[in-house]
Amino acid sequence: MHGTNTGPIATFCGNCNCGCPQLFVDPAAPVEKRVRITDDFGQQVQMSEEQFRDLVAQAKSGALDTLAAPAV
Repeated sequence: MHGTNTGPIATFCGNCNCGCPQLFVDPAAPVEKRVRITDDFGQQVQMSEEQFRDLVAQAKSGALDTLAAPAV
C-alpha cells in the first residue's frame, strides 16, 4: 500500500454528488495514521496499513457480511 498519491484510492457510493465516503493513503502521515477513510459528513477514521490489511482480510473472510445484509 505504499505510494505517493494522496488522492482517493476508492469511493464508496459514487451514485450521487453528496460527498461519498472515500479511502485515502497518505505516505507522508505517521505510520499509525497512513490510511484514512472519510465519510459523507466530514468525519474520518485513520489507521495503520496493518490495521487496514486486517479489516480487508476480515471482509474477505465473510466476518463482516452481516453488516451488508438487507434490513428486515
